[in-house]
Amino acid sequence: MYPSQKLYLYSFLAHWKFLKKSYTAKIMSVAFLGTHIPLLSLLFSFVISNSYSWEMITRVLVIALIATLVGTAATLYALHYLLAPVNLTSKALQEYLNTKTLPQLPTEFADEAGTLMADTSHTLHKLDELIDQISHYDKVTGLPNRELFINRLQQSICPQNSDKVIAVIVLGIDDFTGVSHALEPEQSSLLLRAVAMRLDNCIIATDILAHLNGDEFAIARTDIPSLESLIKLSQLLLSTLAKPFTVQDIPIHITASVGITMNSFDHDVDQLLQQAHIALYQSKLQGRSQSQFYSPEINAQLQERLALENELRGALERNEIIVYYQPLIDLPSGEIKAVEALVRWQHPTRGLVSPAQFIPIAEANGLIIEIGEWVLRTACAQNLAWQRAGLPPLRMSVNLSARQFEQADLVKVVNQILQETNLHPSYLELEVTESFLMTDVQRSVKTLKKLRELGVWLALDDFGTGYSSLNYLKQFPVNMIKIDRSFVQDVVSNTDSAAVTDAIIALAKILHLKITAEGVETQEQLDYLQKRGCHEGQGFYFSRPVPVEQITEMLEQSYQLVAA
Repeated sequence: MYPSQKLYLYSFLAHWKFLKKSYTAKIMSVAFLGTHIPLLSLLFSFVISNSYSWEMITRVLVIALIATLVGTAATLYALHYLLAPVNLTSKALQEYLNTKTLPQLPTEFADEAGTLMADTSHTLHKLDELIDQISHYDKVTGLPNRELFINRLQQSICPQNSDKVIAVIVLGIDDFTGVSHALEPEQSSLLLRAVAMRLDNCIIATDILAHLNGDEFAIARTDIPSLESLIKLSQLLLSTLAKPFTVQDIPIHITASVGITMNSFDHDVDQLLQQAHIALYQSKLQGRSQSQFYSPEINAQLQERLALENELRGALERNEIIVYYQPLIDLPSGEIKAVEALVRWQHPTRGLVSPAQFIPIAEANGLIIEIGEWVLRTACAQNLAWQRAGLPPLRMSVNLSARQFEQADLVKVVNQILQETNLHPSYLELEVTESFLMTDVQRSVKTLKKLRELGVWLALDDFGTGYSSLNYLKQFPVNMIKIDRSFVQDVVSNTDSAAVTDAIIALAKILHLKITAEGVETQEQLDYLQKRGCHEGQGFYFSRPVPVEQITEMLEQSYQLVAA
């Protein structure tokens, strides 16, 4: 609260209409009244006195009036200029508020008015720096934000520099949402700050580095000696961020993806950023720690992907999502011991869309959770329907996506579906891929143990493609491993694939695990796997994935042959 008792005169004068908007008018009015009080007192004294003649009174009053007017004029003139520091300070404040123009007030005076001007100038300059920092710099990393990056980049591609080739690189941390969920907010901020520092060490003085948003950074390189230099820069960025971080004594491993574009002298800043984002998006689709240059072809692919994504939304409600089934054959007997449920999209105009096209989209936008639960429920219900139709019980294998496996309530969802469909847990097999198990081994082991407690089977899919398979296999409580099709494909002709396949089979037998070989397509592959003691086979040699009507016929025929 300001000391109102010291403002009573100011407040009183402010009530007068002609004094309300002018501080100078208030001062002048008080000065005018102050200089005229002696004249009025003298006039009143002469009027009531009978000691002087009217001639004397008139002469004295005229002289006093003239002297008073001259003194008043001089006083008001001096006051007008003495009030200049206050007026200048007020004008400077008003101009800064209206136009953001910084004042040029004098700072060499030591009295109260001089201090007012100096402090006002200093405060406004500091305030302007603070506003500029808040408006143009990211508060977490201290780097320029998107707005400042665009402004600086715009200056680099202005007409005066139209002959310069400029590259824009957008870098995104892979799965930053998942990483940040495992950290406290302060730790996430410290991690981003550490990332910014590493990126700053990778660039040169003429580069422009900015933090665009939560997990994205941008670099503009205005000095490009060659295309190879950009490739080297992208490799340096990815390798630098791949090295472990330590945040509050917590080791953190991250990877990043990079999108790169180069101007062709007719692109504006927004187009360059959009192209770099398109390239980044494409690189993320290829996996972790990837880089991609922008091209019109990539843009066309992205447009197609966006169209598919829009059409995929609601596909489940429109009954366009269906389940195909592929048999798993017991190699010693040749009987169908299990079937794998595989999701398919029957598009009304595109026909049967390849899972390789829409599954990555569903994974990226989260639709895979809803679709995956529907597939699991449909497959369980179908298995029970076959049993009630008199067919022998068999295992129903269903894939779990990385998104599904990360759900906190996964075990609850699986158990609920088993109860809803009345399928015994021993007839359900859940396939998990070792690549996403390795993201958080301890959490993965805990989740797998809870699933095993339900009584379901667990299969480790695409085995042999991960870098830590042999080290962690004994920790994963799985019943079966599935040899990846890449090894089975050339197991007869490639000694390396044969050696890996033999090692996997031998390891599984030691650990008392069942073995399924994926991608069996020839008699030679089948013979090789049978000789090595592989338990089950799956692939086009036996059957392609087929609709429920066809797999039902196959199961009935297999049952009739066995019964006969």
